[in-house]
This record gives sequence, C-alpha cells and structure tokens, in this order.
Amino acid sequence: MNQNNTGDTPAPHLQVIPLGGMGEIGKNITAYRYEDEILLVDGGLAFPDASQPGIDLIIPRMDYLLQNAGLIKGWYLTHGHEDHIGGLPYLVPRLPKVPIYGGALTLGLVREKFREFGIKDSDVDFREVEAGDRLHFGQHFQMDVFRMTHSIPDNTGYVLKTPVGQVVHTGDFKLDEEPGDGKLSDLARLKQAGDEGVLLLLSDSTNAERPGRTPTETEIARNLEEVIAGCRGRVFLTTFASQVLRLQNILDIAHRQGRRVVIEGRSMLKYTQVAQELGFMKAPEPFLTSDQVAGLQDSQVLFLCTGSQGQPMSVLSRLAFGNHAKIALKRGDSVILSSNPIPGNEEAVNLVINHLYEIGTDVYYPPTYKVHASGHGSREELAEVLNLVRPKYFLPWHGEPRHQINHARLAQTLPQPPQRTLIARNGDIVHLEENEFKVTGTVPAGAVYVDGLGVGDIGDDILVNRSAMSQDGIMVLTAVLHPTPHVEVVSRGFARANPELDAEIQRVALEAVTEGLRSKRRLEDVRDDMYGQVRRFVRKATGRNPVLIPLIVD
Repeated sequence: MNQNNTGDTPAPHLQVIPLGGMGEIGKNITAYRYEDEILLVDGGLAFPDASQPGIDLIIPRMDYLLQNAGLIKGWYLTHGHEDHIGGLPYLVPRLPKVPIYGGALTLGLVREKFREFGIKDSDVDFREVEAGDRLHFGQHFQMDVFRMTHSIPDNTGYVLKTPVGQVVHTGDFKLDEEPGDGKLSDLARLKQAGDEGVLLLLSDSTNAERPGRTPTETEIARNLEEVIAGCRGRVFLTTFASQVLRLQNILDIAHRQGRRVVIEGRSMLKYTQVAQELGFMKAPEPFLTSDQVAGLQDSQVLFLCTGSQGQPMSVLSRLAFGNHAKIALKRGDSVILSSNPIPGNEEAVNLVINHLYEIGTDVYYPPTYKVHASGHGSREELAEVLNLVRPKYFLPWHGEPRHQINHARLAQTLPQPPQRTLIARNGDIVHLEENEFKVTGTVPAGAVYVDGLGVGDIGDDILVNRSAMSQDGIMVLTAVLHPTPHVEVVSRGFARANPELDAEIQRVALEAVTEGLRSKRRLEDVRDDMYGQVRRFVRKATGRNPVLIPLIVD
C-alpha cells in the first residue's frame, strides 16, 4: 500500500459501513468495501417497541446497497438468529444473485424462511461452510471462519484478510466453557490472528456492563432439571425458539424425568423441525400433540411453547389470558420462563407473569431462579478476546451506545489497549488503512417498517399519528354543504358520549363553514378554517388534542 500518495487520489483503504446493528441491538448488517468490491455480512431484523404501534418488523434501509448493487461480491451469515437473518427475505430478492455462505443450520433456517416468502432455492446461490473453512470474495477479500459459542449452534466469527490488513469480527459470542454441544470457541484462532497482527477488531458489546462471566449452558441445564424435578403437575416452558442447545437439554431432562414433550407455537415447531432434519437436535422420544397427552398424568407432560417475550398472540400469552383453543392452565401447573425480556418487552412479560400468578400456577423466571443465561459474553470474556487479538484499532459492535462506550472503556484498562477506538453509528463510513481509522462520511441508514404486506410505506409521521390517536383519540368532522350546510361529528377514543360537547363542536365547526361560504373562500380554505377553530375549541374545552380529520362534502 502506498502511504505517500499525493494529489487528490486517496490512498487504498477499506471502508467498514454498518447499515444496522451499530448503536442498537437488532437488524445487523455490515458492508465492507474495498475499491469496487463489497462484501456483506448478515441481514437481520428488529422488533418494534411501544413507540411503534402496529409495526410487525423492522429491517435495515438498503439505499446504499441498491445504489451499489453491481459491486456486491458475496454475503456471509454468522448464525441463524432473527436479528442476523430475519431481514434476508426482504433484502435478497432486490439485489443481484451472489453467493450466500453460512453454516448448515443457518442456511437451513434461511431456506425455511425463504420458502414462506415463495423464494425458490434456484433463485439463491447458497453455499454451506464449516468452521475452519477459507472463503474468497472477489479479488480483495479472504475470510477464515472460526467457531464461537453462542446460544445457537453453527455460530461463527471470522478473520477477514484485506489489502490494508486483517480484520477480526467475533460475531455474537460468549466463551462458554461447557456448551451444550461440547464445541468450544476457537480461541487458538483468535490468538493466531493476534500474533499475526490485527488492524481492526469488531466485537460483541451486548453485555459490556455485566461483570464476571456469563453462566454456561450446562449450568442452566442443571438448574432447569432441579426446577422441573420439583414440579407437581404439567410443566409449560418457554424460551427463545432459536435456543437449539437449550431445547435439546430440555428434551433430555424431560426424558429422564418421564415427561412426554408437546411443542406448541409456530416458531418453536419450525426451529425444532429444521434442527432435527439437519442433525442439530435429537428427540429421545417422538413429540406428542396436546390431544395425545390427554390420557397421561399431569406429572408426565411438558409443553415447550412460544411466548418468552410476552407476544400477544404467542402460546404462553393465550394461555395466561385464557383464550387458547385447546389448553387451559390450572392450579398445580408450573410455568418456566427460560429467558429474559428483550429491552422494551418488560411490560408485556410482566403482564403475562401477573396473569399466570392470578390463575394459580407456579411461575419460575430469572433472576429469582437461574433458569436462563445470556448468549453474550460478560466483561471478563470481552477482555479475554481483546487480550488475545490485541488489535491496533477497535470498533465496539452489537449494542446500544452505553454498551459500546463501556466496551471501549474496558479496552483501555487492558495491558495492551487499542491505539484508537471509534463509537460508530449506523450509516457511518469507517475509513481504515494502516495509519488511519476515522469516520469520513455517511450513507443512508435507518429503519424500514414492515406492517402487514406493506414494506416501507409506513414512516415516522404515520407512527406519530398512531401514537397521537392512542393518546387522545380521533375525531372526524364532515361538513355537508347541500342542501343546507350541516356538520357531522364522529369520534373514537376521545371521550365518553357527551351530547352537549358534541353540539358545541358542531356549532363551532358550522360557524366556520358558514362564514367561509359567506366570504366565498375556496373549499380547501373552508376546511382548514373548520379544522383550526375546532382544534382550538376542543383543546380549551377538554385539554386534549385528538387527531382531527376535516372533510368537506360539496
């Protein structure tokens, strides 16, 4: 690389462009660009929070990828969680057909997802890889894939060799010393990269605020077995459907304790089916249906169900609120939540738990019971990776700003801290060369909302209106001009029926319309006058600001 370039020609450099997953948890996707070649990593989604009513999913903006579609040489998928693959059905069909690499389970889950969207295998170039494989993308990118333990099998990080130097990306990870499948993180490969020299490290920041180490999956299995052994009646257990290793442990526990397993919930069925087909899960006994266990004693049944995040239509939520079509909870049943709420879901999960208590079930959930462990490493594990890799530059990734900043501060306490750390945001163009590490610009980035069949047709302005309607309701004013002007008022979510208030609103609106017609104003202006005067009156009379929709019928 020529460090002595003069004039306006920039020195050869690598651009690292996070399009999602930087400064947030969710919708992970990163683009690496060197000259006229782009390599993409992951393509995830995020889930809406309480400020996004009606939204089903959130995917990354892809303006930059569409503008540079011809430069994309390949796609690599680190693992099969929704925040890393869930956006692919929306992204892949709009881009050129390029090789998409991933582990067997990862690609199996993507294939299943694509089938649901009607995307044929022939439309996609899937290429299965294993830890230890070496991949090439275009002329400038060589990738060595290595294993990292996480809460799903087939999880990987990678060493990316580029013309400017080596980049190490951990992927999501925890350094589980007792993983469910016995396959440890490849720390030797991290050390090898560190010995060779690493220009940049991107590392998982999710638990940068948590001291110590994250509990192992085997420890959680022991705790679950102890809890289940003490349950008197039926057991209903929920966890993330993608926690394949934990699901396997639960199946083994149920078998040892003489319980037959029923799978309830679409995503739980999908993950267990794909994992079994690909050999990542083995059920000691065939699964039963809720009808088939009717003749068994309550102590012989365990239900694995969806609903760990309090989703309204999930199995556990329907059970808690008593509207499941086939199953009703009762006293003596036990419910185990082997999960923590994702930020933003706390209220929904607490509501479900309270209803479970009201029914009379025994409820087990963290932190009171140690029945869940994060799939992400805590501070000791993050420090261990930093000490092995010893990067020149550091880019904390996969976390909100507080996680990134705490990860950066941790790095500075180590014996060999990075020379420079950047706290990047989605859309930043991170310029990387031997002696340069800085943000040099931005590309379009942000959220695309999926609402029903609509993708991108809902913007922040619509969400503002939805929030306003949820807070103060909506009022429709219809001014009918012929044969005699009159106004009709229809409101929802505004106030209880109040004939006197409705009459006053009609009077104010009609006065505005009548005055506008008398002055021969344009109908658009008459409508605006009615809107303004009614809005001021309602605000003064009630202190509320419903969404007002004024209509003129000529």
